[in-house]
Amino acid sequence: MNDPAPDASEPEDWGPFGRPLFHDPTSRALSRVGVVDVGSNSVRMVVFDGAARSPAYFFNEKVMAGLGAGFAETGRLNPEGRVRALNALKRFSRLAEGMGATPLTVVATAATREASDGPEFRAEVEAATGLRMWVVDGKEEARLSAQGVMLGWPGAKGIICDIGGSSMEMARIGDGRVGKRMSSALGPLRLQGIKGKKAVKAEIASQIDTLVEGLGIDHKRLFLVGGSWRAIARIDMQRRNYPLHVQHEYRMTPSGIMATAKFIDHHTLDELRAMTGIGEARMSLIPLAIMVLKQLIRQFKPAEIAISSYGIREGLLYEQMPQRIRDRDPLIESCRWVEQKDARIPGFGSALYQFIEPLFKGEGEKRLRIVRAACLLHDVSWRAHPDYRHEACFDNATRANLGGLTHPERVFLGLSLLHRYKNSRSGSRFEPMIDLLSDKETALAEVLGRAMRFGAMFSAEKPGSLGELRWFPKKKLLELWLTEPAEDLYGEVAKSRFQSLVQALGAESQVKRLRERKP
Repeated sequence: MNDPAPDASEPEDWGPFGRPLFHDPTSRALSRVGVVDVGSNSVRMVVFDGAARSPAYFFNEKVMAGLGAGFAETGRLNPEGRVRALNALKRFSRLAEGMGATPLTVVATAATREASDGPEFRAEVEAATGLRMWVVDGKEEARLSAQGVMLGWPGAKGIICDIGGSSMEMARIGDGRVGKRMSSALGPLRLQGIKGKKAVKAEIASQIDTLVEGLGIDHKRLFLVGGSWRAIARIDMQRRNYPLHVQHEYRMTPSGIMATAKFIDHHTLDELRAMTGIGEARMSLIPLAIMVLKQLIRQFKPAEIAISSYGIREGLLYEQMPQRIRDRDPLIESCRWVEQKDARIPGFGSALYQFIEPLFKGEGEKRLRIVRAACLLHDVSWRAHPDYRHEACFDNATRANLGGLTHPERVFLGLSLLHRYKNSRSGSRFEPMIDLLSDKETALAEVLGRAMRFGAMFSAEKPGSLGELRWFPKKKLLELWLTEPAEDLYGEVAKSRFQSLVQALGAESQVKRLRERKP
């Protein structure tokens, strides 16, 4: 269904959330985009679907073809890898046609661009599938990977490092732009061709010296992109017994990485695979990848390391976005899309936020952003069984593919939605994850959940049209002002839920008559 054209005579006032992107036909045009990344180690197709600024993964499949295996010795693509990659591309081409995701954008990186038989392989693929490969150089690969990081992190600043099988790219990012970019020959498949651990270490140090000279060391945060980095992060989680197994925005420290390097040294690869579920082909590259990462930490000296699940494929989607879409918040856009799709009353989340906002006046924009997201998601799990709805809410929030969200923010969001449906969290299986929050954050998430619980059931209309909340934190007093028509709605259940909110605030309460109905 086409949206009606906006009436130019009406003001464009969409409240605190702004106009939804999915009302814009140019945004919806990006809703199904197919991308194939032909790397040195893997060939992957992703089809993006959903809200354009924070897309969902409609389809995601990877084949560990190993195109770059043995390249350091032969200068050619691995023959077996060529067969596997071609078969994967044949399958992806047919799948994309069935999904309406054509034409596919196919990008090839280090192995294909450097192999002497790369042009021959590209011609073979085009003849068999009709797919034309876009072979990018190292700097362009770095730019696209950096754009993928910016898709997931609004305002990201620091340096990105994308490790593939045959190369490693780095780029500076900040102020919504990609800065200087460099490429190196530090992919684990290429390093396998160097004989002797001492020689490998010397090569890594020499290559990183060049990167440091070109990019500098004034970077607080290092963003890691690529399957080998994600595998190391998974091992780091195992070592720490970390409760939330979501890799995007997972944070590590330099000292933690050094501890994980020792953990890897003290276990066989089979033992690590049994612990983590990492595939054999990926695990075989970990000893070399951790050597590279240790040296990166030593020479670039970042204060913090963050894992990005977004890279070159997401960077290609970002490439197609006009700037006005890039400037939007991926978290809010994703939550609005889910509300539009799954909530009983789409649009109610904005009204609910305006009703409960007085409780959070002392919070900064960073926290209010999560409050907005919670209000948008407060009703999207209503189809779950009532006895498990609170658990479904927590699971959905903490494990969803959401950009622009730290792990503590994920847990805060999940806990607030748990309390939207249930007052108590005692004995919850989520307690290890809740421990990622401070006591203050845990209490605030409970207040938010109980506020949404009251506001959502108070009225099926916009609650602000029937009353308002007034919070006096110094007095510890919460006032509920009701219009005359709203008094009939303030029944037993509403009173009970209001008092539950008052209890979470540790406050006293008063209910008063609002003489005039709010406009």
